[in-house]
Amino acid sequence: MTALAEQLERIVGSNGLTTDPDELQPRLTEWRGAYEGRSRCMVRPASTDEVVAVVRLCAAGNIGIVAQGGNTGMCAAAVPDMSGDQVILSMERMNRIRNVDPANFSMEVEAGCILASAQDAASAAGRFFPLSLGAEGTCQIGGNIATNAGGINVGRYGTARALVLGLEVVLANGTVLNTLRALRKDTAGYDVKQLFIGSEGTLGIITAAVLRLFSDPGERSTALVGLGSAAAAVDLLAAMKDGLGDRIESFELVSQRVFGLVERFIPDASLPFDEPHAWYVLLETAGVPKDDLENVLVAEAQRGLVRDAVLAKNTREADALWRLRHSISEAERIDGKALKHDVSVPLSSMQEFLQRGDELLATLRPDLKLVAFGHVGDGNLHYNVVLPRDLSDDDWHREGELITGAIYDLVDELGGCFSAEHGIGQAKKSWLAKYRGGPELDLMMTLKQALDPANILNPGKVF
Repeated sequence: MTALAEQLERIVGSNGLTTDPDELQPRLTEWRGAYEGRSRCMVRPASTDEVVAVVRLCAAGNIGIVAQGGNTGMCAAAVPDMSGDQVILSMERMNRIRNVDPANFSMEVEAGCILASAQDAASAAGRFFPLSLGAEGTCQIGGNIATNAGGINVGRYGTARALVLGLEVVLANGTVLNTLRALRKDTAGYDVKQLFIGSEGTLGIITAAVLRLFSDPGERSTALVGLGSAAAAVDLLAAMKDGLGDRIESFELVSQRVFGLVERFIPDASLPFDEPHAWYVLLETAGVPKDDLENVLVAEAQRGLVRDAVLAKNTREADALWRLRHSISEAERIDGKALKHDVSVPLSSMQEFLQRGDELLATLRPDLKLVAFGHVGDGNLHYNVVLPRDLSDDDWHREGELITGAIYDLVDELGGCFSAEHGIGQAKKSWLAKYRGGPELDLMMTLKQALDPANILNPGKVF
């Protein structure tokens, strides 16, 4: 064991440190296998005081720290570099739910708390925590906040940023910033907690959070709708908002090609339709009687917008429909590499983006295959492209860069963003420099220099 490992073990105990290569290996690879790193050890502190001691030790030795939650990210923000010199700081032992305050509609949790556990704790107190995504059984609250996670309910409740009332953060010098105030109104100076939401561990290490809770939204109704085109989804969303108001919890667009991958690779997954449709919308409403939802869908079918629809009759059927959606990332991973584009555009531009995107791909290369799905309710699409499998690695990367650049240029032209919810990490640093360069990027780098002058917090990410 190295001198550093021995010092770290004195801080966190033998159960809080590992140098075992087999135990480290899953922590060194991005979930999809696209990025890999090395590390001398992984430390698992059990308290904020232990995080402070670890940070101070690493700061004294100018050693990089990579904070890691569930390692379910898509841009390799939680994977160390190849030097082997960085320390992985896992939050998995800091997983307590410190307090649930139903009267204040808030709860305080540690950063290593699994998202599904936070949801369950809120539910047990008669409250609702709306952040929901496919990895909710393994991702952690700290990682959700550090990446400003979105998920399926953003259209109604906003991203993680809108769900955080306060944070506890360990800074690069070991100072603890405590803003764990369960307040909705607080105008005492700058709202400094916002700096750390979406910062991907580059400005501080989130150790705890106060989260905003909601009343139970009521009876949920889930439906899977078949459509003839992706553009029809935008019209359907507008019609549903007109008819049902803000009671639409989720509105997910998925192509037939994507669900085809799910049916192919995920056991016992199948679409509940006799005939396939080019596109599907999986939607969920809350506080809406099933008859009201059915009436809206029938009206849109008579108008020719909806081709077919299945309305879940019970929780089991609803869970089966959501399993199809939540299995997409796993099915894509099994299918093999593709160009991943996590983009957003204004809702008013969604139809134009989809149409011009099809034309763009046909122009760039006729044999490209679009694998698209996303949260149309908030303008976010995972616009993934599969290149021919027989391309060499060099050709794949060369052509992939050109295709990605063309897609991002279109997104930018329409007033959108090239990174809607997955963050920057290692994968999108050059694109951040291109599309957010100038004063905006300069200010980001100024903040980084001010808070982490030695660049020990997640070095090599974002910038």
